[in-house]
Amino acid sequence: MDIDAWWGIIGQARAVVGDRADDRDPPDDPLPGALVDVLAALEPADIIDFYVKHIEVTDAAERYPLKWAAFLIEGSVSDDGFMDFRDGLPLLGRETFSRAVADPDSLADLPAVVRMSRDEGGWIGFEALSLPITDAYRKVRGETDTLGAAVETAINGMTRPDRPGGGTWDPEDDDAMRRHLPRLAALFLD
Repeated sequence: MDIDAWWGIIGQARAVVGDRADDRDPPDDPLPGALVDVLAALEPADIIDFYVKHIEVTDAAERYPLKWAAFLIEGSVSDDGFMDFRDGLPLLGRETFSRAVADPDSLADLPAVVRMSRDEGGWIGFEALSLPITDAYRKVRGETDTLGAAVETAINGMTRPDRPGGGTWDPEDDDAMRRHLPRLAALFLD
């Protein structure tokens, strides 16, 4: 599966839920169910390819500047929390994802982030993008063992980051955060 087809599937699921596509606020987030339905219309091999491409996409977001943006937005960020954050970014669509990876401060433009800065709810992370993929595979095949084995084989052949890339700074240094992420810092620190 090429990257355009992968983003096309995300776009189809986002189109199904319309103006609720950016609402990651549990418990009634409609996008995971829509993604399950779109994926379940595919062949099992395509669902496997989607899963592997999901790993490649979220690995591309494994960057310190983005991790420190998540730190500001969420108030702290563990490795698991950053994984959730990175799993939620693709669900916001290709343009938002690409912009966030290139310029994490651009996340200050998202309505959910603005709401979060005001303690009005919102969340852009997603606990595990693998869950709707696995659910779709189970709908199609009635099992997930073959999915797990195929993904494991694919991952073994991939070069994956062992830690975030990009420049780093102390995320607890408010002055450094203001220098590197000025718009997010204005929302969350000022």
